[in-house]
Amino acid sequence: MTPASLDQIEIALLKGAGPAVVERCERLGLHSVQDLLFHLPLRYQDRTRITPLGSLRPGDEVMVEGYIRVADIIKGKRRSLLCKIQDGSGTLTLRFFHFSQAQRVALRSGELLRGFGEVRVGPNGLEMVHPEYKVLQADSPPADLSQALTAIYPATEGLTQTRLRQLSDQALSMLQRRENALTDWVPAELLRQHRLCSLEEALLYLHRPPAGISQERLLSTTEPHRQRLVFEELLAHHLSLIKLRQQALRIDAPVLTGDQSLRQALLASLPFSLTNAQQRVVQEVAEDMNKSAPMLRLVQGDVGSGKTVVAALAALQAVESGFQAVMMAPTEILAEQHFHNFSRWLEPLGLKVAWLAGKLKGKARQQSLEAIASGEARVIVGTHALFQDDVAFAHLGLVIIDEQHRFGVHQRLALREKGMHQGKAPHQLIMTATPIPRTLAMVAYADLDCSVIDELPPGRTPIQTVVIADQRRDAVIERVRGACMAGRQAYWVCTLIEESEVLECQAAEATTEQLKEALPELKIGLVHGRMKATEKAAVMAEFKAGDLHLLVATTVIEVGVDVPNASVMIIENPERLGLAQLHQLRGRVGRGSVESFCVLMYHAPLSQQGKARLGVMRDSTDGFVIAEKDLELRGPGEVLGTRQTGLVQFRIADLSQDEHWLDAVHEAGDWVMRHRPDISEPLIRRWLGQAERYSQA
Repeated sequence: MTPASLDQIEIALLKGAGPAVVERCERLGLHSVQDLLFHLPLRYQDRTRITPLGSLRPGDEVMVEGYIRVADIIKGKRRSLLCKIQDGSGTLTLRFFHFSQAQRVALRSGELLRGFGEVRVGPNGLEMVHPEYKVLQADSPPADLSQALTAIYPATEGLTQTRLRQLSDQALSMLQRRENALTDWVPAELLRQHRLCSLEEALLYLHRPPAGISQERLLSTTEPHRQRLVFEELLAHHLSLIKLRQQALRIDAPVLTGDQSLRQALLASLPFSLTNAQQRVVQEVAEDMNKSAPMLRLVQGDVGSGKTVVAALAALQAVESGFQAVMMAPTEILAEQHFHNFSRWLEPLGLKVAWLAGKLKGKARQQSLEAIASGEARVIVGTHALFQDDVAFAHLGLVIIDEQHRFGVHQRLALREKGMHQGKAPHQLIMTATPIPRTLAMVAYADLDCSVIDELPPGRTPIQTVVIADQRRDAVIERVRGACMAGRQAYWVCTLIEESEVLECQAAEATTEQLKEALPELKIGLVHGRMKATEKAAVMAEFKAGDLHLLVATTVIEVGVDVPNASVMIIENPERLGLAQLHQLRGRVGRGSVESFCVLMYHAPLSQQGKARLGVMRDSTDGFVIAEKDLELRGPGEVLGTRQTGLVQFRIADLSQDEHWLDAVHEAGDWVMRHRPDISEPLIRRWLGQAERYSQA
C-alpha cells in the first residue's frame, strides 16, 4: 500500500480534531497535515527552565516554582484569590479574578506549585495574573520541564494554543515517520549551492526549537531554517509566473509590422520631440509586436513621463497592420482624457477613435458598438464597459491596459478573449504611473517584460513640497489666494476619513463651504466619489477650461487629470495615505513650466513613521525612491493595490526583508525548468494551492 502523502491526510483524521476544530482550522486555511506543518509559530515561550523568583523583572514571560506560603480571598472592587509563593530567592504573588472552590482548596499553604505567565507590577510587588499552573505532589518525582521552546501559533476564536500544539505534535510525528511522505521538492543541487538544510530539518526546528535558543535569533528574518522555507516559497511563486508566461506564449499572435506611415505622421505633428527614454520604449514595444508570440510588456513611467504617446504609437502600429487597438482605463475621468488625447492626435490622420463607457447610453452607445464591430473604429478607448457581452471587435490586434493593478485578473483575461481571432491572441501592453520597486516587479510581474520611461520631458519644473501642521491653515489659504489671483489654479484634496467614502465626501463638502467663506473672490468647485459621473465630468471640464480657480476634491483625482495651469496642491491629512498615492496626487501639479507647490498639511501629533513618510515626500520627487520606501513601510499587497486578488501574499517570505534571494530564485527557477520541470507543479501546488496565479491570468 502506497504511504499517504501529508498533503492528502486531512486534519479531521487527527486525534482531537472533531468537526468544530476542523471548521476553525479551515478558517486559518488549514485543511491537511501539510498545512499544519507550514503554519509556523508567531513567537515562542521558554518553558524549558525555572527562573528564580528573586531574578524576575516586569515583562518577563517565564516558568516559576515555589512553595505556597499564603492563599487568601481579597475583597475590593473586584474579588480575587491571591496566592503568595516563595523559593528561597524571593516571593511572587499569583492573582486569580476568576476561580473555583476546587482551586481555592488546591492552592493551600505548603503546596509546591509550578506556574507560567507574564510578570507585571502589582499593588504589592511583582505578580502574575491568571498564570497557567500545576500543583506538584511532594512525594512524586519532579515533573519534567519541556525539552523545546513552546510555540505560539496564529490562531482564531475557539481554537486554543494547547489544541494547535496537540495537532502540530501529531503532524511533526508523522513527518518523522517514514511511512508518511512530505517530499522535499527542492533538488539537492540547489540546497548545496545555497547551503540550505532539508525541509524536514527546517520544519522540526521552527516548530520545536531546542532549549537555549534566543527568541530574537529564532524570529530573525536571517534565521537559516526560516530562510530554507523562504527560498522554497519564493521559488514556487517564481515558477508559477514562468508557467503563466509559457501558457500565454503557447498562443500565437498576429505579426504587426506596419509600414510606419501613420507613426511618422503622428511624430511630425506633435509640438514636442520624444525623450530618449520614450524612443527606447517605443522601439522595445515595436520589436515585440513584430513577433508571432503575444507581447506581454509592462511600461512603467513616473507621473508626466509621457506614456500616452508611447501607447498611441503602439496603437498606430496595429492600425498600419490592418488591426484594431483598444485602450482601457480604470476610471471614466482617465479614460475620457485618453480619448481626447487620442482623438486630437489620430483623427487628423484620418482614423476614427471610438469611445465606450458606462455613461454612454442609447443611440450613441449603439453607434459606437456598430463602429467597433464593423472595424470602422480603428482605435477604441474605454473603461471596464469594454468587457460587456455586447461588445464585439472586428479584428483586435493590441490591448493597452492603463493602471493594470486596478483591474482584476479576470477582467484582463476577458478582454484578451474578446480579441481572439482565428486562434490568435492580441498583443498586450500594460502601463502604470505607479512606479513599482524592482523587488516587487521581480515577484509580481516576472511574467511580463518590463520597460521603464525614466526621463521626464524637458521644460517640467520640479515640484516644491512643503510639510506643515494644520494649525497654519490660515497661512495656507492665503497662499492659495495669492496663486489664484496671479492667474494660477489650485487643488485642495480631502483624504479618506476612517475608510468611509460618506464621511470623506461630507468633509469635502464642509471644506468647500469654509473655503468659499474665506475666499469669496474665487470660483470654487467640488468633486467627490458620490457624485454622478456626468456631474464630476462637468466640474472637471470647468476646471480644465480655467473657469474655476480652486477645485476641492477627494482622492478621485488621483489619476489622469491633466491641467497644466494648476500649480498648487493642498493635501489635508496626508498621513492617512500611502506614499505612492501621495505621489500620484502630487503629480496633478507641475505639468506646465511654472514652478509648482504641494503642501502636505498634517494633523499633529505625527507618529515617528508618519514623520518619516512625509519626510520622504518632502525630500524626493523620484517615484521609484518613493515606491521603495512605500514597500518597506506598507508591504507589497498594499503597494500594488491587489490585496483582494491574493497576489504576493506570502506565508513566510517578507519582500522587504528577503529581497536578497530574488536574483538567486530567478536563476534557480530557470535551472528547474531546464533540468527538473517535473517538480514545478508540486512546488506551486504546495505554496499557492487553489490561488494559483498562473491559471491564464
